[in-house]
Amino acid sequence: MQHSNLSLPAECVLRKATSTDQWSIRWLVFSAKLDPTQLRWSQFWVIECQGKLAACGQLRNFSGLQELGSLVVAPAWRGRGLATFLTQHLINTATQPLYLECLGVRLAEFYTRFGFVSVSFPDLPPSLKPKFGLSQLAKKLIRVPVVFMQYQQS
Repeated sequence: MQHSNLSLPAECVLRKATSTDQWSIRWLVFSAKLDPTQLRWSQFWVIECQGKLAACGQLRNFSGLQELGSLVVAPAWRGRGLATFLTQHLINTATQPLYLECLGVRLAEFYTRFGFVSVSFPDLPPSLKPKFGLSQLAKKLIRVPVVFMQYQQS
């Protein structure tokens, strides 16, 4: 998928997050029931539409890799390509091998479109295992449908 054929609605702009976005980012992440830890506004990119935060996502840095995380689109803005645009931007911005964890088949299929492939927990890099360990435990004990993925450049 190429970045050039993706576009945002005319009333939206992609930008690096600023400190004034931190509470809006937290609200979006909490409302989507995503991992509320490691929300560092300086790692986020946001899409602002009509003066309000409509989407956010971050690249978390680990030893020798990055994690695409906290990708959320506000309910009022879903279905307009914001998640696709932001995901592709984060992939293009990443400077190291890129991983993510997501819940369920539907999200895994979304990320597969970009070149992400499923990775088993034992095959994850050592620096990521502490972060994804709780998810792996939930997957084993209570069958939470978590999927670990790695970006494979095409």
